[in-house]
Amino acid sequence: MGRWQRRSSVLALVCLIAACGGSNEGHLGCGFGRATGSRLRVAASVVPITNIVSNIAAGSGTAVTGLVPEGTNSHTYEPAPGVAATLEDADIVFLNGLALDEPIEQLALANLGRGGQVCELGTTILDPDDYIFDFSFPREAGKPNPHLWTDPPLVDRYAALIRDVLSARDPKNTVLYASNYRAFSNRITSLDDAIRIATATIPEFDRQLLTYHDAFAYFAAEYGWTVLGAVQPSSFDDPTPSDIADLIDQVRGTGVPVIFGSEVFPSPVLEQIASETGARYVDDLRDDDLPGAPGDVDHTWLALIRFNMVTIVEAFGGDASALLALDVSNVGPDTAEYAP
Repeated sequence: MGRWQRRSSVLALVCLIAACGGSNEGHLGCGFGRATGSRLRVAASVVPITNIVSNIAAGSGTAVTGLVPEGTNSHTYEPAPGVAATLEDADIVFLNGLALDEPIEQLALANLGRGGQVCELGTTILDPDDYIFDFSFPREAGKPNPHLWTDPPLVDRYAALIRDVLSARDPKNTVLYASNYRAFSNRITSLDDAIRIATATIPEFDRQLLTYHDAFAYFAAEYGWTVLGAVQPSSFDDPTPSDIADLIDQVRGTGVPVIFGSEVFPSPVLEQIASETGARYVDDLRDDDLPGAPGDVDHTWLALIRFNMVTIVEAFGGDASALLALDVSNVGPDTAEYAP
């Protein structure tokens, strides 16, 4: 059992009690608002969350709109003008929370129509005692690392909460939402098993990650990896020469053989660190950018996590065959559109 699962039943009860106390319309949290008799309209922030919502909503007729375009730095994203109109029409806005989507949160609370609700998934499912503060998200800044979607057991809890919120607003599709969740949860379980199998093919002392963007904190805690550091500082500016020198010393001291870049954050700094330390530079990890193009079979959150894990395992000389054998397709058609 992963470290996050031990609190899940307690948090589910707390969430249910909170939900029964009121609709929480127009407020943060995931209270269950009033049922709507018309087609449900849902908005979601980052692309992985949009895809997770689409999996649970598949086949229901729910209109799902993603607010943050793919390939965008979600930490510095400022909503385009057209997002306000999408939020005004939304019955539910699913955010990650943990301060990741603050500009969208503020815009949503200012523009939600009557009966609309905002649901912060990460803030709801994660106990504050389990927040991770680290290199890019220092405790003194007050914002924990928000990248819960890189940890499959946490995403299972996202999906269960999405199921319950959708069912409360759209009870005629409760059975469908439950069926979609079971299918999606089974895929998550298979992914979780494969990650553990693949990780076990790498010696424990080699399981050290140095990345450009600090997206793997919860993943590392779940699967027995150590995050040595992240190149990108908390300001999301370029690292200083002193930062770079410290990282070079750290790579030399630990002997880590591979350092990882990001497709969203191309980094000549990592190339410099690799060149000066002899480590290999792998530049294509994905933080929240799904593989393929919309409509492709691998344009899914499941495929995103598999891609990253295969990339990491093979870079360390491990065996990724358990991951490559997975079904990473959506449980139903992903019909999400994206706000202009």
